[in-house]
Amino acid sequence: MARLVYSAIASLDGFVEDDDGGFGWAAPDEEVHAFVNELERSVDTYLYGRRMHELMAAWETMDTGPGQPPAVRGYARLWRAADKVVYSTTLQAASTPLTILERDFDPEAVRRFKATADRDVSVGGPELAGQALGAELVDEVRLFLVPHLVGGGIRALPAGVRLRLELLDERRFSSGVVYLRYRVAV
Repeated sequence: MARLVYSAIASLDGFVEDDDGGFGWAAPDEEVHAFVNELERSVDTYLYGRRMHELMAAWETMDTGPGQPPAVRGYARLWRAADKVVYSTTLQAASTPLTILERDFDPEAVRRFKATADRDVSVGGPELAGQALGAELVDEVRLFLVPHLVGGGIRALPAGVRLRLELLDERRFSSGVVYLRYRVAV
């Protein structure tokens, strides 16, 4: 059975995007990006909402020539090779290869998919991840906390969801970013 993993880069006060819609403060340096790439190697399928998919679709056409850092080239290869499922009621068609468009997030369908998948599944974007957390589908939460306070915006973790988490791993990077990996306790 595959794990469903939610990963997010968030400000220290818990936001993935600030009040102005910005997230430039969250851009990983080469050290963090290389670490993220190692984690993403186990992922075969990404589950996205429309907004996250539109953001991540840039990886499909991003310059991956020799002028780009190795971590950027590596992540682009990983992302392009993975399957994607986009949940949207407004998109007419998927804009990237290896992408399926679903109209509704169906927790039971995701549960069945996890049971038959050979490799990990990632849920991306705080809104969709909130639904998956609320449906008790998420097996691991991976947070990269950036040493910034942004004061508001879009929360990395949903309000109103109660789950007990067990710390599995932690790492501190030279940039001050802290990685925390939790298992959702049953």
